[in-house]
Parts: sequence; structure tokens; C-alpha cells
Amino acid sequence: QVQLVESGGGLVQAGGSLRLSCAGSGIIFSSTGMGWYRQAPGKQRELVAFISVGGFTLYEDSVKGRFTISRDNAKNTVSLQMNSLKPEDTAVYYCNVYPPNLRVRGSLYWGQGTQVTVSS
Repeated sequence: QVQLVESGGGLVQAGGSLRLSCAGSGIIFSSTGMGWYRQAPGKQRELVAFISVGGFTLYEDSVKGRFTISRDNAKNTVSLQMNSLKPEDTAVYYCNVYPPNLRVRGSLYWGQGTQVTVSS
């Protein structure tokens, strides 16, 4: 059974930092591209960072230079280091494969996410 567990979110002041982590079971992270996504209230979920099997990374324009995605294949984890946080980064953050195509009992699977709140 696939399971993704995100952690590390919290409340932080603008300019602060957080490090998110994602642990997976039922899926081997090293065999697939992975992404961090976020969904702000009233908005659609969006991809903010991607890391390929070979370690190539891509970032959404608004987070370039501030966020860094990394993976630890030995631990089957993916992390997102977030620096210089802004109030507009406030959202629930999720990790998932890219593209997100994991299904559990026929439905597209997402973990519970981790809430990031940045105060001004």
C-alpha cells in the first residue's frame, strides 16, 4: 500500500525558514521523479519543485532561489528546504511522484500534507 507522509510544516514569520520532509512506503523514490506541490486556500494545487531520478531540479518561478528540493534514496525521503519565506507561500504542502499518478483503490492518492503558514 502506497503511503506518503509529509512533515515539518508550521508557523513562521516572513523571512524565516522551514524544512519539509516526505517519507514514502510502497513506492521506491529513487525510481521516479518526485515533486513538492502546494495548495493555498481557494486555489488549485500547483507544483513548486521537481527532482528527477538523476537529480535534475526545476522550480516554479516564485520559489526559485529560495526553495531547494533534495532526495535521500537510501532513506526513501524527499525534502524541501524553504528559505526567505513570504506570506504568499502559505499553503498545505504535499509531496508526490511527478506526474502525480499514484492510485489507491482507484482514486488518485495524496498524503495528508503539511501546513505552512507565513505571517507578515
